[in-house]
Amino acid sequence: MRIISGKARGTKLNTLEGMDTRPTLDRVKESLFNILQNQIYDAKVLDLFAGSGALGLETLSRGAKETILCDNSYKAIRIIEENVKKTHFEKQAKIINSDYKKALNILKNEKFDIIFLDPPYESTFDIDALNVIILNEMLTEKGIIILETDHVEEKQEKLKKMDINVYDLRNYGRVSLFFLNRKEKK
Repeated sequence: MRIISGKARGTKLNTLEGMDTRPTLDRVKESLFNILQNQIYDAKVLDLFAGSGALGLETLSRGAKETILCDNSYKAIRIIEENVKKTHFEKQAKIINSDYKKALNILKNEKFDIIFLDPPYESTFDIDALNVIILNEMLTEKGIIILETDHVEEKQEKLKKMDINVYDLRNYGRVSLFFLNRKEKK
């Protein structure tokens, strides 16, 4: 796994051993960042289930102002810290070692331009996190949330019932990315 573009382009990132995390595939990451390219510069980013920190660090490499990397796993946090040092983003990266509920509580008064939600696939953490994000209005007016899943139909049904707009859905084999933004006020 590596940084694809920007200041830290080509930097090889450390990853977690075992099956506890599932890194976003390079081809999915490349496609995702092609879609996001015009929204990254000077953005404030939250990578809530950061794993190795690859998505959040990619945004910093491409010019994001600040990225907050959260993970509950102590092992993941050690890998994130190593990757932040490798990419030289110590000043722009903030790391939170906490479960997503506590992390969102800590961050509830902040607003983000981009939020990545890539929790364990078999969990409902993404929907729970979305509810907190919506309730606390943690998304800027033009902010977006990217939700990675392999349960498209199940997530579509749950998202329909939420106060969030699904404006795009991309499928990459088993993996799908939902692109979400705030619903227009009527």
